[in-house]
Amino acid sequence: MSTTTFDEGRLMQVLVAPVVSEKATMVSEKSNVVTFKVLQGATKPEIKAAVELLFKVDVTGVSVVNIKGKTKRFGKTTGRRDNVRKAYVQLKEGQDLNLSGEAA
Repeated sequence: MSTTTFDEGRLMQVLVAPVVSEKATMVSEKSNVVTFKVLQGATKPEIKAAVELLFKVDVTGVSVVNIKGKTKRFGKTTGRRDNVRKAYVQLKEGQDLNLSGEAA
């Protein structure tokens, strides 16, 4: 792959939030993968560069999933949840990322 440079300000905004769920925890323990919510327009190389910049780890791969928002009702009113883009970031063997907030 070519070594492209990204705007550091953009990379700071690419990662929206870590996903802390039962599935994300199982994937993390099983195959050293961390899950993040990312911007809708974020690309795989941008996500990789953002994780490497913010957490100082080596990334071996990025998988991206687009989840369509559900339509929900509350009485007569109908609404729609936002669409979400999740990134599964695989870290290099031997490296980890502690997002639980507890001290190591």
